[in-house]
Amino acid sequence: MLLIHGFPLSGEYFKNNASVLSRTFRVITLDLRGFGQSAAPEAQASVQMYAQDALAVLDRLDVQKAIFGGMSMGGPVVFELYRRAPERFMGMVLIATTANPASITEQHLWTGIGAQAQANGVPSIVPELIKDMLTGKTRTQRPQLKAFLEGLMKQSSLNGVLGGSSTLATRPDSLPTLKTIRVPTLIVVGAEDTVYPPAFSQKMDQNIPNAQLVVVPGAAHAVNIENAAAFNAAVLQWARRNALH
Repeated sequence: MLLIHGFPLSGEYFKNNASVLSRTFRVITLDLRGFGQSAAPEAQASVQMYAQDALAVLDRLDVQKAIFGGMSMGGPVVFELYRRAPERFMGMVLIATTANPASITEQHLWTGIGAQAQANGVPSIVPELIKDMLTGKTRTQRPQLKAFLEGLMKQSSLNGVLGGSSTLATRPDSLPTLKTIRVPTLIVVGAEDTVYPPAFSQKMDQNIPNAQLVVVPGAAHAVNIENAAAFNAAVLQWARRNALH
C-alpha cells in the first residue's frame, strides 16, 4: 500500500495509519519533492512529476502492484498514476480529495497561498491551513495533534509549497478517468471537510464502478488522523471484503 500525502505535508502525516495498517500490509509512504525530507524541485511541480516519482519509488523497492492511496492533493496524483499504469493497481483509496479540476476561485486560493509563502515565509500560511485540517473542537481539545500537523507544514520548503500550490491550481480534470477505474476503490471524507466537502466524494462514488464511500462524522480535512481509528477500520474492512490481503 503506497500512501501519497497532501499539501503541504509529508509521508510522516500517515504515521498513525501506518502503525496499524502495517500489521496487514507493507505500507510505503514518500515525501513528495520539496516536502518532508525530500529536496525541492528544480522544475515546476505537477501531478505528472509527482506520479513519476511515486512509480520510481515502487520500482526501486521492486513493488509491482499495490493499493494506491492519496489524501487531498495526493488524489489527483493517484488518478494520474492510474492513467499511466493501471496494471499496477490492486485497489485505490481516495482520502478527502476530488476528481474535479480547480475552479477559478480555487485557483486564486492556491496561487494566493503560494504568493503568501513567498512573501512572508512558509510558517505564515500555517494558521489559515490548520483551520481546514481539523475541526475547531479537535484544535482545542487535542493540541498535540494540532502541533503535529503544524510541524509537518512548517517543515515544507518554499519551493515545495510553490510547486504544490501550483499543482493544485492547474491539476487536470480527472472526472473522465473515474468511469475507467476497474479496481476496488474506497473513498473516505470527513463530514466537516471544508476544502473538498462530502459532495466531491459522493460524485466520485457515483462515477467509479466499484466504489465504497465512508463519511466520518466529526472530522474535517485531515480525516485519516483526526479519526485514525475510524479510517484504519474502514480500510481494513474494505480490504477484507475485496480480498486485497
